[in-house]
Amino acid sequence: MAEQYFEAHPTSDHDLREVKVSFEGTDFIFETDAGVFSRDGLDEGTSLLLNEALPHLSGRVLDLGCGWGAVGVISKKIKPTLDLVMTDVNTRAAELAKRNLARNGVQAQVVTGDGFEQVQGPFDWILLNPPIRAGKQLVYSLYEDSARHLAEGGTLAIVIRKQQGALSTKEFLQTLFEDVRLVNRKKGYHIYFCGRAQHDI
Repeated sequence: MAEQYFEAHPTSDHDLREVKVSFEGTDFIFETDAGVFSRDGLDEGTSLLLNEALPHLSGRVLDLGCGWGAVGVISKKIKPTLDLVMTDVNTRAAELAKRNLARNGVQAQVVTGDGFEQVQGPFDWILLNPPIRAGKQLVYSLYEDSARHLAEGGTLAIVIRKQQGALSTKEFLQTLFEDVRLVNRKKGYHIYFCGRAQHDI
């Protein structure tokens, strides 16, 4: 079976490469590797998520499942006052995220762990492009844990494709959050902003 990007300790041979990304007129350069998500560049779903969330970001922000660091690095570079935490279960991805922060001249805390394992809340914003291939149970547990780790007035922002269960995802999110808004829908991608949980889970 092919190795998946959400495995904790990738064993595939390293294949380092540089990726250039331009976002809102700012140029970034990232290092990627085999065994991580979207190693060839910023994927469309994550780009859409950033487009919608970035103008609103403030306070303490969690890049959940940060991969090689695109969301966190771009957010911190454009909004340097953010208190940013980045986390990923994939040790190779987390190490790339650390290096990419340095490459682009920004600082943030990067931790390695399964979901919120090494993360202390609360957060004003949590950004997530969920690891759909890891299975519905794991993804839904990330939504539940996100609800627990939001500050009063906080928002979980996610991107998910229609064919990957966007509509059923929205129904589940509505059991966790007072307000679940579809803020954009493009090329099959749905971007949801979810207000803080209405009750303890």
